[in-house]
Amino acid sequence: MSIIKVENLSKKYTILHRRDGGRHYLTLRDELTNLIFGRRSTKEDVWVLKNMSFQIEPGEIVGIIGPNGAGKTTLLKVLTKITSPTEGRAIINGRVGSLLEVGTGFHPELTGRENIYLNGAILGMKKKEIEKKFNQIVDFAGIEKFLDTPAKRYSSGMFVRLAFSVAAHLEPDVLLVDEVLAVGDAEFQKKSLGRMKEITENAQRTILFVSHNMDAVRSLCDRVILIDKGRIKYIGDVKEGIDKYLSNQKHSSMTRKEYSIKPESVGQVRSIELKDQSNHSCNNFQADERAIVEVCFEVRQDINGYEFEICLFKNNSPIWLSSDSDFNYFTSIKKEKGIYKKQIELPINLLKPGNYAIGARIGVRDQVPIDSQFNDVLNFNLILSDKKLLNTTLHPDRLGLLAVLKEWKDIKNG
Repeated sequence: MSIIKVENLSKKYTILHRRDGGRHYLTLRDELTNLIFGRRSTKEDVWVLKNMSFQIEPGEIVGIIGPNGAGKTTLLKVLTKITSPTEGRAIINGRVGSLLEVGTGFHPELTGRENIYLNGAILGMKKKEIEKKFNQIVDFAGIEKFLDTPAKRYSSGMFVRLAFSVAAHLEPDVLLVDEVLAVGDAEFQKKSLGRMKEITENAQRTILFVSHNMDAVRSLCDRVILIDKGRIKYIGDVKEGIDKYLSNQKHSSMTRKEYSIKPESVGQVRSIELKDQSNHSCNNFQADERAIVEVCFEVRQDINGYEFEICLFKNNSPIWLSSDSDFNYFTSIKKEKGIYKKQIELPINLLKPGNYAIGARIGVRDQVPIDSQFNDVLNFNLILSDKKLLNTTLHPDRLGLLAVLKEWKDIKNG
């Protein structure tokens, strides 16, 4: 018997459009004014989910993928009965644990210890069950030092660690996990993925995992459900599902960033764009592909000692910087007035799969930059959807940033 059965599931929301362009909420005065002057609001029905049907078997780990606004989180909220479907039904045969938002089911005034009992009770656990797993929950979450500290003093990362630990250790039949794990640090994400694998292998627990991290989906899930605009576009093999998703996103996601004109500036970065090896706009790259960044910048008066730079970032930290004067470092370059475009290939073959960003700036060497866009960057993804590529790069769970493979040599003792 299927543990989750969804039949013709649809969810509709009604949104309000104000003709007078006013606030989204209405006061009594607004209502009276609108009544007197005949102003009326219009309503629009939006189907967030439409005609969804699927079944999930016990012990499966199923990834739910799709672009932002596709309906992934709404689906989980229907499954957890946070919201009711407009049409159709969803049946879950077992106890459900969910991790949908940071801090859900936690009281900020209570301590971590008290919140473990509170959250466990919300999940339907008895006190004896919680006490049996209490030490394991605390140890996994890594918050023993702050166990008796009010939760309002916890960081978002501490919230996630404790919330996930409670949900994962109190043995629900079905665990629903949304993108909130992205808040945790890399080491905790690795530990969480390992825990999810463990509870399905050892106890036949079922997991629905919503994520934009395709490497995590690839390594963890047995199947994927691809959702777009509230409808199921694909159910089945993980690699094929990820490929379909990325092929749809490759040209629809933000691949180019344009910056507003600054007429008072001597020079400025005008745009930055990412392209693939076929010179098409792209922001999702396979680990063995070429990634090219193209930057357009303007110089409004002749500059002596000009320098142009790009910087590659990971989690807001710079990991690689390149200047177009790197091979002429001791030469003062003069740049005449005009609009220029430059391209450079990013060294993604040295990087592990993950999310990265690229920024650009222009200036005079050894001086404050004329225009810097290092804080307004263009994001892109380096993915590893094909297991065969593991021979040429490193698994995303490995510590560090680089994916450089080097051979070891045995030496004789003495």
